[in-house]
Amino acid sequence: QVQLVESGGGLVQGGRALRLSCAASGSIGSINVMGWFRQAPGKQRELVATITKSGNTNYADSVKGRFTISRDNAKNTVYLQMNSLNLEYTAVYYCHALDSRLMSFWGQGTQVTVSS
Repeated sequence: QVQLVESGGGLVQGGRALRLSCAASGSIGSINVMGWFRQAPGKQRELVATITKSGNTNYADSVKGRFTISRDNAKNTVYLQMNSLNLEYTAVYYCHALDSRLMSFWGQGTQVTVSS
């Protein structure tokens, strides 16, 4: 089992930046991919970015050049640096992990609200 705890969400003014963190615990050695998803009000959950154990990254087109995903293996933590935020990025952001058995694990989510 893997436990994921997000932090760093909150209210931010449009144009500013925010960094989310996701701390993993449990069977972390089995994790192959970690990532961030988001769910805006009335919309389905969607992929934001992923990062593999070796550091390969993938981004949704809507955040390329604006968001950066990174990981600190020593701290078992994944980060999502979000720059130049605007209203469309208001959502609940969820941390996700996929292990070697292709089992998915989710964090509880952290709310990001961008104000105008």
